[in-house]
Amino acid sequence: MNRRVDFVVDQIDPVTMRGNIAVAQRDLMSPYVWQPQAGRFDMLVRAVPRPGEEGDTGTIWFAQSADGLAFTARDVPVLSPGPGPADIGGCEDPTPVFAPDGSVIVYYTGVDATRAHGEMLYATGPSIDRLEKRGIAMPSAPSEGNLKEATVDRTPDGGWRMFYEYARGEASLIGLAVGEDVAGPWHHLPEPFTPRPDAWDAWHLSPGPLLTTDKNCPVMFYNGATHDARWRIGWIAFDAEYTCVVDRCIEPLIVPPPRGQRTDTDIAFAASVVVVGEEIWLYYSIEDKELYRAIIRRV
Repeated sequence: MNRRVDFVVDQIDPVTMRGNIAVAQRDLMSPYVWQPQAGRFDMLVRAVPRPGEEGDTGTIWFAQSADGLAFTARDVPVLSPGPGPADIGGCEDPTPVFAPDGSVIVYYTGVDATRAHGEMLYATGPSIDRLEKRGIAMPSAPSEGNLKEATVDRTPDGGWRMFYEYARGEASLIGLAVGEDVAGPWHHLPEPFTPRPDAWDAWHLSPGPLLTTDKNCPVMFYNGATHDARWRIGWIAFDAEYTCVVDRCIEPLIVPPPRGQRTDTDIAFAASVVVVGEEIWLYYSIEDKELYRAIIRRV
């Protein structure tokens, strides 16, 4: 493997969100941010009941910002649990994909009534605040359960690729599928990369956002963890068609602040990336409750 890529973090800032009581009193995670026009940033984000509170596992909200740091949410979520059984327990992990005409597909995780099983679902609409649920986007296979965390890209040959997280044994792993269209149908490919023994990503993997400014060498900021679920953010680079890995970080790019106790939640989890001028903005969550933006630089 020839080393061609590396990144450093120049700055980290907290991301805030204002809204009504239905969202303001929840923890926030999975911030998917994009820039539809200069001077405006849009975000889909999962709002989660705080520890000790009962309820769903998440609702998905749309929020907007002028600077990419201070967001204001709409008055109602764009995706809420139910009424069907596939997501009656919660809506998680939003990933929007926009068409040239502004219409959108939003992939998300639907959690059933048991709160123990999830499926990759999708909704479509003429805009992000006018979504209609469509059902299962990619059904789980017998060997791959709890499909979620979609990351989608169109390659130079015109095909579509979807990375996703799935469960096997006691581990979260990353799968890859190819589709003829952004809405599939999707066909599974061999897993794109695997955990590395004795490294920070030795046991769990989950896909994060793609940096595709160089379509010949796309980079994923992925999430990896040890067996005890201490999640960090790293990166991995592919060839143009995602057929092979061309580079991969040795150490994580982003690590959570030190925890007070060993038993405390120890998670940094990447969700989206936005290129603003010459800067790369990476959005992520800490402890599944707080949002941050890192300005990173390729070196």
